[in-house]
Amino acid sequence: MGQVTRALPVQLEVTTWVTKHVGGDGGGSRLFEEPLASGDTVRTMLRRFSRRFPELDDALWNPTRTELGESIEVVVNDAVLGVHHQLDSPLEGGERITLLGQFMGGR
Repeated sequence: MGQVTRALPVQLEVTTWVTKHVGGDGGGSRLFEEPLASGDTVRTMLRRFSRRFPELDDALWNPTRTELGESIEVVVNDAVLGVHHQLDSPLEGGERITLLGQFMGGR
């Protein structure tokens, strides 16, 4: 892990049913401020954060922990991952990363 920088922290918002994995009730949102380490990317920030919450770690990543799983959408600065940011995009500080549970079902 790189040294913590003096850059603005990254806001990490966990919403909907995903909050159950970070001590919430499965509704609403929980907001965390995460310090930015030198060289952090979206991936390294999410890996460090999710390791603190084993249930989130299981839900967020594929079984080998190399790529994202399919049930949680990652949004960076209000854009779905893949639009302006990729998993390996560098972070500068001040970004907002949202973990949004996907809803499936219906007919």
